[in-house]
Amino acid sequence: MPITRSDRLKVTFLGTGTSIGVPVITCDCPVCVSPDQRDKRMRTSVMLEINGLTFVIDCGPDFRHQMLRQHVMNLDAVLFTHEHRDHIAGLDDVRAFNYVLNKKIDIYGTSRVMEAIRIEFPYIFSESRYFGAPQLTIHPIDDQPFTVMGVEFTPILVMHEKLPVTGFRVGDFTYITDASYISDAEMEKIRGSKVIVLNALRNSKHVSHFSVGEAVNILKELKPEKAYLTHLSHFVGLHEDVNKKLPDFIKLAYDGLEVEI
Repeated sequence: MPITRSDRLKVTFLGTGTSIGVPVITCDCPVCVSPDQRDKRMRTSVMLEINGLTFVIDCGPDFRHQMLRQHVMNLDAVLFTHEHRDHIAGLDDVRAFNYVLNKKIDIYGTSRVMEAIRIEFPYIFSESRYFGAPQLTIHPIDDQPFTVMGVEFTPILVMHEKLPVTGFRVGDFTYITDASYISDAEMEKIRGSKVIVLNALRNSKHVSHFSVGEAVNILKELKPEKAYLTHLSHFVGLHEDVNKKLPDFIKLAYDGLEVEI
């Protein structure tokens, strides 16, 4: 069922960095050596909590640390936006939830993404199953709304250069990462969201990601009450400096940020 006004959705930004994270190995730029914890960015992921349920969108290579840092004690499902390693590489670590909660973990993604996961983690799906492999239940999705334990998700199809990526709308919240193009039809699915999260890799144009300027222009058109930029590289600049230059309703997300909707 759709989220009602009485339902409270809590969004926690588990990671807000690009595929190599911030700080970048070997880099001594002002952002990478910044003492501000908001400039320390793990690979991009968010956690959604609603009605006692916990969902994670993408589990990259920092997933284990993100779960420990946020003291996450329950996981009901993982939703995948696409198959790049910075969004799937932590999947093996869901087995801790298997052991403690004594249940399989539901995972959702397009058939293409699920096939990529099968190739990346063959031991999870082999007929002679390895004892220590994660226990998963696969749920392929397409472009139609679907329900996870009573919570309705609307897929938002965006393009990451030539690769289709799935964003998600849940009630008044929309989350989009790794996008460089959104069609008019998909924009209409986003319109009316009170809170929008959108990727913004750097200040200059990029072939497969929105720049900060492009993301800001899209958000000005959509007019949410609040918006957050994610999947940020060190090229964006210092968190505190960049926030001062953004429109009042737009902020840079940071690891550990919590937003209630």
